[in-house]
Parts: sequence; C-alpha cells; structure tokens
Amino acid sequence: MPHHSRLAGFIIDCEGGSLGAAAGFWSQALGLPVLDPDEDGLDKYARLDGSSVGLHIEVQKVQHPSRVHLDIESDDIEAEAARLVALGASEVARPHQGRWIVLQAPTGHRFCVVRAREPLTAANATLHP
Repeated sequence: MPHHSRLAGFIIDCEGGSLGAAAGFWSQALGLPVLDPDEDGLDKYARLDGSSVGLHIEVQKVQHPSRVHLDIESDDIEAEAARLVALGASEVARPHQGRWIVLQAPTGHRFCVVRAREPLTAANATLHP
C-alpha cells in the first residue's frame, strides 16, 4: 500500500537515575530547552524542543542499557514496518497497542516506526509505492 515515511527524530534512552537530571544534561548539551519535563506524568519521558531542527527529541527512562534510537514516522506504520522487514529488519516488539513497532536493523540497531505526528506528503516525506 502506498505510504509516506521520514525520520521523526531520536530518543535518548537512559537507564537509571533521575529523568530531570538526564533531561537537563541533554538539554544543555544539545542547546535545546526542555519542552515538557514529564510528558506522560509517569516520570518516563521528557521532551526537548527540537522544533528548530525539525525533529522530535525525547529523553526516556528505560530498563535496558542506555543508548540512542531513531524513530521513523509513517502515515501507515504497518506498511512501513513491512517495507523495512523486506529490506532486512526484524520485528522486536509491538508495545502500547499499535502506537509504535520496535524493529532491529540487520546491523543490530534498534529503532521504532511510529505514527506520524502531522500529515505526511511528498513535500515533507518519502512516498513508498
């Protein structure tokens, strides 16, 4: 099915420690203000203001080793995940009832396919037939 996709941004996964301290460090390191220090009210996500660079950037508390992962957004996450699996990725998980799909690239890097936050068009994303 034809669909659009593009790089949405990246998530800074942080194992342990304070979400506020981690967000504060990355805010200062990247020169991006903290937009929302506790996005879901569960002390798990802090959103940085990546609007100046056109990216969604979050600091996230996790239960696995710290790393950075990319998010690819799409107007059809099922079709985009299938396209990426056909390219060699493998599916890892489907947490949160279809809000995103976790994949792993053939290189071992994990990334997520997420629902688009705004309409995707040929002007701002890649169209996949």
